[in-house]
Amino acid sequence: MTTTPSIAEVHAELTAPGQPFEMDEVVVRGVPTRVWKHAPPSLRAVLEISRAHGGADFLVYEDERWTYERHFRAVARLAGVLRDELGVEKGDRVAIAMRNFPEWSVAFWAATAAGAIAVPLNAWWTGAELAYGLRDSGSVVLFCDAERLDRLVDELAGIEALRTVVVARDERAELPAGARHFDDALGAVPDDAELPPVDLDPEDDATIFYTSGTTGFPKGVLGTHRNICTNLMSLGFGAARAARRATPADRPAGEPGPSPRNVHLLSVPFFHATGCHSVLVANLAAGNTIVLMHKWDPGRALELIEREGVTNFGGVPAMVWQVIEHRDFDRRDLSSLRGVGYGGAPAAPELVRKIEELFPGRHPTNGYGLTETSSVTTLNTGLDYQTHPDSVGVPVPVCDVIVVGPDGGELPTGGVGELWIKGPNVVKGYFGKPEATAESFSDGWLHSGDLGRIDEDGFVYLVDRAKDLLIRGGENISSVEVEAALFEHDAVTDAAVIGIPHPVLGEEVGAVVHTAPGASVTEGELRDHVAGRLAAFKVPARIWFSDEPLPRNPAGKILKRELKTQLLGN
Repeated sequence: MTTTPSIAEVHAELTAPGQPFEMDEVVVRGVPTRVWKHAPPSLRAVLEISRAHGGADFLVYEDERWTYERHFRAVARLAGVLRDELGVEKGDRVAIAMRNFPEWSVAFWAATAAGAIAVPLNAWWTGAELAYGLRDSGSVVLFCDAERLDRLVDELAGIEALRTVVVARDERAELPAGARHFDDALGAVPDDAELPPVDLDPEDDATIFYTSGTTGFPKGVLGTHRNICTNLMSLGFGAARAARRATPADRPAGEPGPSPRNVHLLSVPFFHATGCHSVLVANLAAGNTIVLMHKWDPGRALELIEREGVTNFGGVPAMVWQVIEHRDFDRRDLSSLRGVGYGGAPAAPELVRKIEELFPGRHPTNGYGLTETSSVTTLNTGLDYQTHPDSVGVPVPVCDVIVVGPDGGELPTGGVGELWIKGPNVVKGYFGKPEATAESFSDGWLHSGDLGRIDEDGFVYLVDRAKDLLIRGGENISSVEVEAALFEHDAVTDAAVIGIPHPVLGEEVGAVVHTAPGASVTEGELRDHVAGRLAAFKVPARIWFSDEPLPRNPAGKILKRELKTQLLGN
């Protein structure tokens, strides 16, 4: 009788000497660390391998199709422009602020292949927020689209380090001083375009992704080539583990043939670690196709799944819900779909049951990670997801996850505490912020700020967040940042931001405010006030007014759980 091997048995088999997922131990920043022995040494190495896929489609956007060869030549040409014409040197920061256009990918790979540090900025930010990211990172070149340029045009003069702005998808004949069109900067792309010579080490800096934090100001997460290439291997390992762990009934009969090319519908932004590391990098390495959308729309997603034969679709749980509940769901041919994956926010077990009901034989995939872990730390799919639907899975073998109590000691199995993570995917720290780095990183361990537990089988469960953050549709929002914006209104003397449960987004931003005696302000006025300072997704969906001072503990901290219970009953 055929039995399903245990997780420990599968890990031992896949990581054995001579296997693709063999591990090694190296010293990373003074800490002995398990690593994937056969991981590519750099993003440049991943890019060079991709050229072998030649005429296969890599990026599909509307009616545009970018083959691997076209993409590589454009990247090589742009990398040369960065080095030779724009004076970008190894370690310089190159920012990207645009929609998920093909040019986003070209700019990212060109910057990292040229030895620069790519700085993806949140395309939903306001002009002031984008300017903060540019100044904080010290970026010398910005790649943006017309919408982002319009937001930034009044800010550019105050960004001293920024030398050049390259604008994609902008049809204006005249651009602001220091700006040039993407196509003009790229110029003619020769058939024999090659990357400029640059020596890269796995520990060289590669990216700065911005993440919300408890200080209210986004922090730049400084990642290395090793970090991102580790994630690439971890995703491959997760797929291999799921195949080995499949039940006998789920295993294909006969000898496996060559893996078919996957077509991935991108529903999350490239400026997220998930969109960049786990979709852009992973699919380029595998020779797959990525289908881009101008903006998220579940009806358009269904149309593209049918038109392009999409095999893999996902995002945050909210997006999956929107697709399966859309009125066109039953009208589209979705037979090409082989995988539905999501992460970035908690998923209800009901979503798992719904996916398995609507897509028989296609089991959902979930996982856990942060920007600080370069995306993946744990993965849960197939048989494991069926038996542990409320878990985010078990760590990949190069990662250690422990639960730590308030005294800094590791808790026993089942204990609830802060999740600490160690591995070659853990980033260096926060760019230019040594104090914040020291608070969140110690001896190779990331203090995640998430509360969780680990069961006797090694499955990780998220319980709550220790950090004062909300997650709206997968987007982290700092409560402190929104509260600070509210405090800037003359009528507000106290404010607390809380999460409002939402069936699709997971939660929305809510706020409770106490106003000065005699002051008069409406909910709409406060919402407009915040909207003038922060991105639209951070604006409170609802604001309550309290006649009494907000409840606080003896240390002066607002009792937000008590407020939520009073207002929402949960």
